[in-house]
Amino acid sequence: MPVAKSVNPEIDITAEVIIVGAGFGGCYALHEMRRQGFTAKILEAGSDFGGVWHFNKYPGARVDSETPLYQLNLPEVWDSFNFTERFPDDKELRQYFAHLDKTLDLCKDAIFNARVTDVHYNPTANVWSFSTESGLRATSQYAIFASGSTNKAYIPNFPHLERYKGIMVHPSVWPKDLDIKGKKIGIIGQGASGLQILQELAKQDCELTVFIRNPCTAFPMGQRSIPCNESEELKNIYDGIFTKAKYNSASGFAYNSCRVSYHDVSKEERHQQYEKLWARGGYAFLTSIYQDYNINKEANAEMYSFWANKVRSRITDPVKRDIVAPLKQFQWIGTKRPSLEVDYYEMLDRPNVSLVDLKSTPIKEFAGNGIITRDNNTHELDIVIVATGYDSVTGSLYDMNIHDKNGVLLQKKWQDGIRTYLGMMVPGLPNAFFLYGPQAPTSLANGPPFLELQVEWVTKFLERVKKDAIQAVEVSDEAAEGWGHASSQVFQMLLHRETPSWWNGANIPGKKREPLVWFGGIPAWWNECSEALKDWSKFTVGN
Repeated sequence: MPVAKSVNPEIDITAEVIIVGAGFGGCYALHEMRRQGFTAKILEAGSDFGGVWHFNKYPGARVDSETPLYQLNLPEVWDSFNFTERFPDDKELRQYFAHLDKTLDLCKDAIFNARVTDVHYNPTANVWSFSTESGLRATSQYAIFASGSTNKAYIPNFPHLERYKGIMVHPSVWPKDLDIKGKKIGIIGQGASGLQILQELAKQDCELTVFIRNPCTAFPMGQRSIPCNESEELKNIYDGIFTKAKYNSASGFAYNSCRVSYHDVSKEERHQQYEKLWARGGYAFLTSIYQDYNINKEANAEMYSFWANKVRSRITDPVKRDIVAPLKQFQWIGTKRPSLEVDYYEMLDRPNVSLVDLKSTPIKEFAGNGIITRDNNTHELDIVIVATGYDSVTGSLYDMNIHDKNGVLLQKKWQDGIRTYLGMMVPGLPNAFFLYGPQAPTSLANGPPFLELQVEWVTKFLERVKKDAIQAVEVSDEAAEGWGHASSQVFQMLLHRETPSWWNGANIPGKKREPLVWFGGIPAWWNECSEALKDWSKFTVGN
């Protein structure tokens, strides 16, 4: 990876566009802004490109979007880069970002180690100002916030956490030389990162105690290596694959969608389809199945039964089997973020892995030597991995202390509910745009193709602003209220409304329960985006 640029806190940076974040969204935004003739700079908290993949270095970390769709559709970049696995790991993704930087020369306009801590707007000068932890300051006419959805780590306030004398690790800040050989290790949480960590550590010389409150409904990844010649051959049809994912998919994948409902086919036909999609691997089981599974409880229950029987057949220990794949449905399948697995259930079944069902025996408190559960059993642990997730979607935005034109903090504006238009603009924040943020498809979409759409919309928007000689533009309150109402309406139609998850803020104590993302799919969202560009009726314009 390129050496990160140092920051001189005495130098102020001025550009037409300041972009916060150097993941897929920030990198593509920089590329497009420069291509359209804007001067632009990235401010990035980390020391290199990659966004979440700069920080995700825990054992087993890999993406669950499959090749070739977890990359930007830039022929000058992908023509000379080949992924070696169907689902690339964190190391290969960092290699991709290094190649992206080298090909597009992004680093000349990126400032690293520049965590944004304060953002203000001057309505008289129509200027955004940014302050960073390092002391660097920046100003711009336009602001693009591309800080991602899963960057603010969340660790629950367990009783007496401070008493623990061992090593405590969150997956987002994994120590480089963590020695696990012969250690007793606890893993709290079995979401995406907890699952991937367990898959790797269970194979090694250590004892694992896994604390599970809600099992993860994981689907088979179908991982495999991709030879270079196959990768090169696939590039001949990249155009079709990328177009399908970007414009003809609800979630930014190229899986074929199912146009029939649960009751349109017989039970035998449905099970044949379940088997076919299960064997396909990836998210096909969820994205290509009868699309009323997230509305129809009967359809969802049948899907869950199929999933549970598949998983239970892979676990020999009856106690573990009932914890991770109970016959009685514990949640509507697909209404919490599902993960993909390779040999997760076989690893859970190993003798060096113990499970603690937190529904039966919750964590009572931490002790100096480990964790005490409600049954007063002390689990002695040398290392505790708190795979407890993130303050998702809004957390990283609030950490920047973004103030609107009246000096009101974003978190204060949204204390009674998020208000955006299309998930990209907020009333009271002129000339500011949000990528991969709240009330957009975001976490329900495959990142790169969806982010391309967002960036291209912002680019077209700014082209019109320049053409019409507009100095400041913000979305109207009415437009934001309408979009918020539409977002809530869609959410209330779905079984997701009955499932507490980070998609609706339920994982963070005190956080308002509301749909954090747009549940209506990319096409409906994009249709509204296209309509919005036709005139200024949704916006307040200042010349």
